[in-house]
Amino acid sequence: MSEQGRQEIPHGKGFRHVALNVTDVKTSKTFYQTWFGMTVVWEPDAENVYMSSGVDNLALHQIPQENMPAYRHGHGQCLDHLGFIMGSPESVDQLYERIVQAGVEIIHHPKHHRDGSYSFYLADPDHIVIQILYEPTISPIRFSTET
Repeated sequence: MSEQGRQEIPHGKGFRHVALNVTDVKTSKTFYQTWFGMTVVWEPDAENVYMSSGVDNLALHQIPQENMPAYRHGHGQCLDHLGFIMGSPESVDQLYERIVQAGVEIIHHPKHHRDGSYSFYLADPDHIVIQILYEPTISPIRFSTET
């Protein structure tokens, strides 16, 4: 598409969200609190902890017991997904529509989450899962590269 015919695509606010599968969610929570000053923003259950540095968001997800042997032997992937923060739920929907039109693989369609966030998941060319996320505690923050 030519520059003149190009439609504006909402690009989001950056790479501010990472989700990890972990072998011991309590130990990992303590590690990120101790060494990186992350604080817990939401702990909905014993298997999930959501943390923040104030501008970045880290999700820790307990690996299910039945899947643990694969991870302990170095075969499992601890990266659950990457997340790109968007400025509003509407910008999530706009990007979703453009991605669907382009034929990009959708993993999960848009939905509202228990914590007030709104997102969808897609796969990159190598099938790395990417979450396009409006997150109410991070999305309102203005970052230095924004105009």
